[in-house]
Amino acid sequence: MEQSTLARRGLGLRGVDVDKVSPGYTLFAHLTSPGTVKLVDNQGKEVHRWDLPYRPGRHAQILKNGNLAYNGVHPDAPRLFPLWQKYRGGVMMEVDPSGAVVREHRDPYAHHDQHHLDNGELLYTTVEGLGTESGATVLGGIPGSEAPDGKVYADCIKHVSQSGDVLWSWKASDHLDRDRFALQPHYPREHWPLINSVYPLQDGNILASLRSVSAVVIISRETGKIIWHLDSTVVAQQHCASELDNGDILIFDNGTFRHHESATYSRVIQVARQDKSIQWEYRDPHPMTFFTPFMGGAQRLLNGNTLITEAAFGRIFEVTEQGAIVWEYINPDFADYSGLDAREIEGYFGYPANALFRAYKYSPEQIPWLHPN
Repeated sequence: MEQSTLARRGLGLRGVDVDKVSPGYTLFAHLTSPGTVKLVDNQGKEVHRWDLPYRPGRHAQILKNGNLAYNGVHPDAPRLFPLWQKYRGGVMMEVDPSGAVVREHRDPYAHHDQHHLDNGELLYTTVEGLGTESGATVLGGIPGSEAPDGKVYADCIKHVSQSGDVLWSWKASDHLDRDRFALQPHYPREHWPLINSVYPLQDGNILASLRSVSAVVIISRETGKIIWHLDSTVVAQQHCASELDNGDILIFDNGTFRHHESATYSRVIQVARQDKSIQWEYRDPHPMTFFTPFMGGAQRLLNGNTLITEAAFGRIFEVTEQGAIVWEYINPDFADYSGLDAREIEGYFGYPANALFRAYKYSPEQIPWLHPN
């Protein structure tokens, strides 16, 4: 009998409503692959793939010029602490449909979200090691759980030009209030505040998701100050904060250690920037059957549907505005971290996984090279 619960429940395409699903192709990178990115159609058929030289440093996207933006794991980055091996990146590549590298930027301290802008510039997250005195000012977390070198690593955000010149930068250590943004008590003190997504807003400011303090914030590009803050009374270890066309914020809310609720479930919420009210929400009708404790993604599609990544279980699905599931696909590929130069986490995640960080969907018009005729 099949011993993998995920495989036993079924892999690949699980269902499609051809009348309500958005037309297009879904892109994802299997995290425990050597560097595989796939594009599948609404029937679950693979229509294109890239086999790249570095394992995924989280996710991939298709740019407006049709090229693939891929974030790979830097082969020579420092080994800061065990879980750093899980979510670090560092090789920010733009490749054409054949896999040929168009441009590349490297930063061995980059992690989680490396956002390729349409003009070839990059907005991404990185870390710096704090000195003993500065690290001690970071509050919360598990006592004595600093990195093996005794440091707390604090997040930074960088915006660099095509040639790698720093155009703008921001440091959590300079701008985050220690009381207001204390680590939650179950988190190690090795990494604060763990920014897992960064997004350029239409007004020029920066949207960021801070996982280990359960906060989504807007950073003033001019001053570096926090000018908007959605706190842990609303979100719980959330991911993938992005801006919609009307200015609302779309968030994948994981739900781990959510306030005032003992049952864990994930949801996707659309939050009005003006008053922080929830304008739209998706949760499964049986809430606890949709849950990923870490990672996760949400993308609003052109027809108003929302693509959701239930990341730890390799599940991608699309829902209508009314919450009806109209497409579901489970990544059929499983592998563990052995052979991927990630020995620190082979014990943490010592099982074959089909996990994805985040998936994206594109209309046929956004990938003109796929069907040139």
